Amino acid sequence: MSTPPMAGTASEQIAAEVTSWSGVEAGVGQRGEFGFTVGRKEIGHLHGDHALHLGFPKPVWADLHAQGRIDYHPVFPGKPGYAARRIENEADIRDAIALLRLNYDRVVARHGVPAEAA
Repeated sequence: MSTPPMAGTASEQIAAEVTSWSGVEAGVGQRGEFGFTVGRKEIGHLHGDHALHLGFPKPVWADLHAQGRIDYHPVFPGKPGYAARRIENEADIRDAIALLRLNYDRVVARHGVPAEAA
């Protein structure tokens, strides 16, 4: 049985989910990207409806890359740590949300939810 499609564009669906998490703020950055932050830490950003960019510790990056879930960031080709994820379909949207959640959980575990959001 397949999952029914979500409503809205890829970026709208991702933003709706990610901004529902405690302490996440979102907005347009200096280069036109739509970023998600927890306190002063960026957990990732979107370029329209087609690309997610984020960073991971190298061991986490290596595992995700081996699974085929991420690729090298186009600005840092061949440099593990910086990641890109293409968004082309509903499965990609769900995985983009899961990747952002991975970063969210890492940031909250290390720094906690910002006081103003708690």
